[in-house]
Amino acid sequence: MPGSLARRVAVPIGVAALALLMTLSGDAQQAPAGNPQGGGRGQGAAGGGRGQAGGRGPQQNQFALGDGPWDYTTSERGLRIHVSVVTKGIAHPWGLAFLPDGSLLISERDGRLRVVRNGVLDPTPVAGLPKIQTGFLAGLLDIALHPRFVENRFVYFAYSKPGDKGSTTALGRGTLDADAKTLTDVKDIFVADAWATTTTNYGSRIAFGRDGMIYWTIGDRGQESRAQDPSHHVGTILRLTEDGTVPPDNPFVGKSGFAPEVYSYGHRSPEGLAINPITGAVWESEQGPNGGDEINIIKPGKNYGWPLVSYGRTYTGPRVSEHAWREGLEEPWLVWIPAIATTGMAFYTGDRFPAWKGNVFVGGLRTGEVVGTGHVERIVLNDAGEELRREWLLGDLHQRIRDVRMGPDGLVYVLTEENQAALLKIEPAVRN
Repeated sequence: MPGSLARRVAVPIGVAALALLMTLSGDAQQAPAGNPQGGGRGQGAAGGGRGQAGGRGPQQNQFALGDGPWDYTTSERGLRIHVSVVTKGIAHPWGLAFLPDGSLLISERDGRLRVVRNGVLDPTPVAGLPKIQTGFLAGLLDIALHPRFVENRFVYFAYSKPGDKGSTTALGRGTLDADAKTLTDVKDIFVADAWATTTTNYGSRIAFGRDGMIYWTIGDRGQESRAQDPSHHVGTILRLTEDGTVPPDNPFVGKSGFAPEVYSYGHRSPEGLAINPITGAVWESEQGPNGGDEINIIKPGKNYGWPLVSYGRTYTGPRVSEHAWREGLEEPWLVWIPAIATTGMAFYTGDRFPAWKGNVFVGGLRTGEVVGTGHVERIVLNDAGEELRREWLLGDLHQRIRDVRMGPDGLVYVLTEENQAALLKIEPAVRN
């Protein structure tokens, strides 16, 4: 292990022994209700079962979320937080976006786009979405608003697109009407060349960079060896214009053997993406297999190593690689052992929690292979973006966490991951 990385590997005291129990990826634990593929993951890739294959069937979280609210003392001196339920009854949510009028858009993996107004979930989904492949991890995935949404009303959404060769990850765009009831002028602005018959590891997170470009993650689709072939889009982060075309300054434009949309490659299951508010750098979190979750700082044209190197193990026990890092490949900025099954990621830049300013928040579906150990992880960084410490939040709620976002009100919003999931709000606790 390189000395610089050894200090950034998380092996929490009292939790390290859980690594012996890990046999599944975090997202593979639970399939949508009624999904015929959920019981056995025989579609995974060969060579160790690091896709949908290997291990036991999906596990259900047996811990019901109460009605709340809950107050907690944090590790920051004098800071207590108040956690409340905004709304419940969301079916396997994936991403959320805040509209200018204070309402929220939430994507459901089952293929619906929902609206929350004044804390109430509209029972009627937004109309106008295209045909979406659903089942296991396929469905409607991340959503994002155009930076000039007030002017153009553009909503971007990633989804699993069905076709003759199985399904792939596509990026759609539509215009949301003033009442947030319907998307019009809906079209695919980009369809990734990541077709597979598996329904796993789609990636899908969307972020607009400071340069106005779209950064968009594509998973390895359970076919890990393809992540080292950047002539297509499997296991990559793409960089696109707002219309889905190729920016002329992309790193592989005009290079033989490289898809021009590719910005970086060698990724496994990238389910978190955020822009560092200080540096403007693109930060990505991705799930390892049996351990080895990562945060990477994305640089143009770089290879992030999957599956040539990894801190994880296959689902049958052996290490993915004899080497966790090697020369010529990018080493992770942060690593989790055991894995927490990283999901959504956000930087905190608001004023409601001054002690959290500049921290990065990452959702986790579970720690190791233990049901009920999902949580939000707060990572404190120094001015160089290096880790100082980590804190678990909401762990005793025993919920799988799908996404974490900072709202325009400076509060932190959290989506749980269940068939009847919840949107939670974190705010400062009122002192008595």
